[in-house]
Amino acid sequence: MFMRMNNDSTWRMPAEWEPQRGVQLTWPHQETDWAPMLDEVTETYVQIALEISQRERLLIVAPEPQLAIDAIRPRASLQQMNNITTLACPTDDTWARDHGFITLTDDQGHLRLLDFCFNGWGRKFAADKDNAINRRLYEASMTNPTLQEMVCGDYVDHLDFVLEGGSIESDGQGTIYTTTCCLLAPNRNQPLSQDEITEQLKQRLHAQQIVWLDDAQLPGDDTDGHIDTVARAVPGGLLRLPLPEPIYDEDGEQLPATYANFLVINGAVLCPTYGQPEADAEALRRIGEAFPDREIVGIDCRNIIRQHGSLHCCTMQFFCGGSL
Repeated sequence: MFMRMNNDSTWRMPAEWEPQRGVQLTWPHQETDWAPMLDEVTETYVQIALEISQRERLLIVAPEPQLAIDAIRPRASLQQMNNITTLACPTDDTWARDHGFITLTDDQGHLRLLDFCFNGWGRKFAADKDNAINRRLYEASMTNPTLQEMVCGDYVDHLDFVLEGGSIESDGQGTIYTTTCCLLAPNRNQPLSQDEITEQLKQRLHAQQIVWLDDAQLPGDDTDGHIDTVARAVPGGLLRLPLPEPIYDEDGEQLPATYANFLVINGAVLCPTYGQPEADAEALRRIGEAFPDREIVGIDCRNIIRQHGSLHCCTMQFFCGGSL
């Protein structure tokens, strides 16, 4: 429903560095796994929110979004606060990258908002509330002009297919990168084979080719190996990054610290850091070389990896549309 029936071949998934309408954050709260460390992770989310809202619109999704606004307001300018829009909505968790809309655009500037099934990374965790966010958001935008400025495009129902935003990476030119360890993992889209999933991705994302990476899972990653933890597209190719020294939780379990989990926004790249000055500086240097026209901003993500994600996993962007 809501889909413009235009089936020409110009549709594509944008690269993350293309112009954005805004970014979504799904905010931590007491009913999420963040509860034991809610104050600490909220501080990290506030830092992310301040950096985004300084440069573009920010959408905050939460059961009680006023709590997020109250945390941000003391440190934000009036312009930043004007850039923030909220949606009151039940949520299971906070990983907007995986339950958020995946956008397609065409060369006429039209947009499609693809709503795929999010099932808690192969039914590992509760996800029914998060899987309903996109539909709630789109329906709310129909009567809310402020929301509509961000949530712009035709809603397309792909809820018959499991796909997380962190599991795919686009170069904006028709190539989609993914990993075998994730998309072929149990409780995703069985009994489809790799070839059949390739065809599904080509059709649904209007991709020209799908590049599969093997053996691409970090220790401590419970997504089964999302591409955004191991390899990222940048203008001109794929980016090589150092690995931080291993970080462990209080039970001795290794956490998925990775510099690949950066977020490109309008005018900047937000980069995860891990309290390791030399490795952090080298990662930011290399990301800066890949994006010489943007400010490189480090954000300490040691709190976020305690729940097995990082900066990119917390966010999902909305695009402006059009051709490169």
